[in-house]
Amino acid sequence: MSVSKRVFVKVTADFDVSGKIRPLSITWSDGRQFEIDRVLDVRPGIARSGGSGIRYLCRILGHEVPLYYDELAQRWWCDGKGNV
Repeated sequence: MSVSKRVFVKVTADFDVSGKIRPLSITWSDGRQFEIDRVLDVRPGIARSGGSGIRYLCRILGHEVPLYYDELAQRWWCDGKGNV
């Protein structure tokens, strides 16, 4: 059975003078990097992989990808696939 798990990613982001965060790109642990074409929505959200954070709904290569930021741990993650 396939379930979601947290996949922590490196994110390059822009912080404006008011403290607003705009993610610009995601880098996977294997080194692949993807530019974020557009941030479609920002709001608190609960991930399929469990836990909650600020959800950035991003468009990457034509796909909508939820990207989460945990403000307390200051870490970024995406939902990934795992097997049970």
